[in-house]
Amino acid sequence: MSPRAAGYDVVVVGAGSSGAAYAARAAETPGRRVLLLEAGPVFGAGAAPGVLLDGTRMAAARPGGRYADAHPARLAGGAERTIVRGRVGGGSGALNGGVFLRARPEDFAAFAAGGRDAWSYRSVLPVLAALEDDRDFTGPGHGRGGPVPVRRPDPLLPATEAFIDACRSAGHPEEPDKNAAGPPGVGRLPLNVVGGVRHSTALTHLAPAAGRPGLEVRGRTPVLRVELDRDGRAAGVLARPDGGAPEPVRARTVVLCAGALRTPQLLMLSGIGPPAVLRGLGAPVRAEAPGVGAGVQDHAMVVLGARGAPPRPPGTEVAQAALHLPDLEIMPYTAPFAELIGPGAGPPDQTGWGVTLLRPRSRGALVPLSADPADPPRAEHRHLIDGHDRARLRAGVLHCAELMAAAGLEPADPPPRGTAALDRWIAERASTAVHLSGGCAMGDVTDQWGRVEGVPGLRVADASLLPRVPSRGLNATAVLIGELLGRHAPEDSR
Repeated sequence: MSPRAAGYDVVVVGAGSSGAAYAARAAETPGRRVLLLEAGPVFGAGAAPGVLLDGTRMAAARPGGRYADAHPARLAGGAERTIVRGRVGGGSGALNGGVFLRARPEDFAAFAAGGRDAWSYRSVLPVLAALEDDRDFTGPGHGRGGPVPVRRPDPLLPATEAFIDACRSAGHPEEPDKNAAGPPGVGRLPLNVVGGVRHSTALTHLAPAAGRPGLEVRGRTPVLRVELDRDGRAAGVLARPDGGAPEPVRARTVVLCAGALRTPQLLMLSGIGPPAVLRGLGAPVRAEAPGVGAGVQDHAMVVLGARGAPPRPPGTEVAQAALHLPDLEIMPYTAPFAELIGPGAGPPDQTGWGVTLLRPRSRGALVPLSADPADPPRAEHRHLIDGHDRARLRAGVLHCAELMAAAGLEPADPPPRGTAALDRWIAERASTAVHLSGGCAMGDVTDQWGRVEGVPGLRVADASLLPRVPSRGLNATAVLIGELLGRHAPEDSR
């Protein structure tokens, strides 16, 4: 009997930053049969195309790209945009700029609230250390020999040095190690880009696990829904290999790692979610879970363009340094978006400085548009509906303009000074940092191990289980989720 017919111990849905890490760790248990399913292609060691490996650009992060999962989004002021996430082994971590910032201790305190002790900073710190191979810092809390290489840019561009000097002159402290728990400030960024190569979990986790007897990986196999038995327990998934006929796959445990957009969608298509939404999709109500798709958060971001495109030597990182305040980030990019992503991504003669709101109070929701699993939901971000969020982003934009001037740069589109005018200016330009979190939050839809309440055998292990967006980029936290839950989550029993 084939493994597919006999069933698996674990089926992991999604080979992105969390899913690849989860599957690799779950398959370390002797005798456990793990199947990893990915909607996009999964490339073996040495076979990934250059566009996924090139950590000096983000050329694959374009709508319509072959490794992109594009979905509609409604941003600040109701602006309609198309947002891109990864649809390939390594997920969005195979497309992004490679910034590998850890979440802050106060983020983990929020994750651990309500008795979720596995998520306290003290509990996760050994996992954070174990997953990295930090080339610069060896002190407590850092690791050597882990799967993810982490380094800081060296040398810095003159433009980056000017930015750091401007921040120092403005009174901001230096923050040499942004993955430590010290006070935030200005400093070099930790990156999982080494020698110009972006090290997504496809390289760091799947490639080393390729020969493991308990792990099977199947790309180009989107999952249509979770299959539940008559008692409401997860019994496997319905998948569509290579665009063919739907095929059931049996499993004792189903782990959804499809990301904060697709995981809530899969739950709803499987009859798990708000009853009114399920009925609108024509799905039977198998488990009432009003929190599915609700309360999502992302980082609102405004990019200020600086006139000019300084020379950028080959091998230069997408970003080299950033200023962090408790709730704001200012990060200069090293080249125009037209160069980093491709023509049409931005003016070719302007280098962007991103201003990001790190601790938003505003929350949004996912709105399913049809019962077709291939049709992504719309992300209703509802950025800046909270007055405090608007005030903080206003402050960030104005401070960014001041730092630009101090660095000897001229803003291409200077922000106005009046509150009402500046709010309009921001709403017209605000986008998202693509750090979507929540929609299956711990303490509501799942417990701290990602077990879906009321549906035995079903788990979530990606950013959708976070009760709030971390106050740093999502890259490192997404890998942590897979590592933590893949290593330590209790087994299900039949």
